[in-house]
Amino acid sequence: MNRYSPRTLALEVVMIAVAAVFAFPVYVLVNLAVRAPSDTSSPIAPTSSPTLGNFAGAWREAGLGGALINSVVVTAASVLIVLVVSSLAAYPLARSAARWSRGTFLLIMLGLVLPFQLASLPLYQTVRDLGLLGSVWSLVLFYSGLQVPFTTFLYVGFLRALPRDFEDAAQLDGATPLSTYRYVILPMLKPITVTALVLNAVSVWNDFFTPLLYLSGSTQQTVPVAIAGFVGQYVSDWNLIFAALLISIVPVLAVYLALQRHIINGFAGGLKG
Repeated sequence: MNRYSPRTLALEVVMIAVAAVFAFPVYVLVNLAVRAPSDTSSPIAPTSSPTLGNFAGAWREAGLGGALINSVVVTAASVLIVLVVSSLAAYPLARSAARWSRGTFLLIMLGLVLPFQLASLPLYQTVRDLGLLGSVWSLVLFYSGLQVPFTTFLYVGFLRALPRDFEDAAQLDGATPLSTYRYVILPMLKPITVTALVLNAVSVWNDFFTPLLYLSGSTQQTVPVAIAGFVGQYVSDWNLIFAALLISIVPVLAVYLALQRHIINGFAGGLKG
């Protein structure tokens, strides 16, 4: 029988304190985003007359409409390519006992060790030679390569923890490796796929350096770049800036809340491997 002890009370107090520390910046963000520009009280003080006009002003002045479309296209296309390529690559890497499998896996894992900043210049030159500078598809190409090592690592760890009984049964029935992957493995990869989707989507959505580098000088921009320019232009109007930040958070937060049931289970399953 579990009893409520002083130790339990202390743990609850610590958890509440930690939650308050993490919730405080969110409170300030929302509080200032709905505050009228004429209200000059402390950012900590609750807003007495909240307004939604800041969101309309931020949307119009920062050009968030086009930036959101670009960010959604880049994130969706990049994550889709990464998930397909990584899951297909992870299946033979996790199941094959051949020497080439371990060597290939270690080669892919080098992408986790080497910082991409080392290759920024040659990558930029390659994208320029392909004629993709100023296009959102340059970002899709970049992220598709950058995120594959980490996502493959997650898939391999998860697959190594799965039993092979269903695969062996399918192969005895004459299924090819590709059909085994399609009808047997892929449904079992749902937890880790959701986890990889959220982690990659957050990483791509929040990236600032790469869109700034590849889209510089064009009319195309993603949400982080649009907000950075907005901050420079409206540095004194913090209410609009915080409203723009809140708008940029909503899409990825909605995806996370919709898929949160699968995230922890998928990530824990990947760590078992």
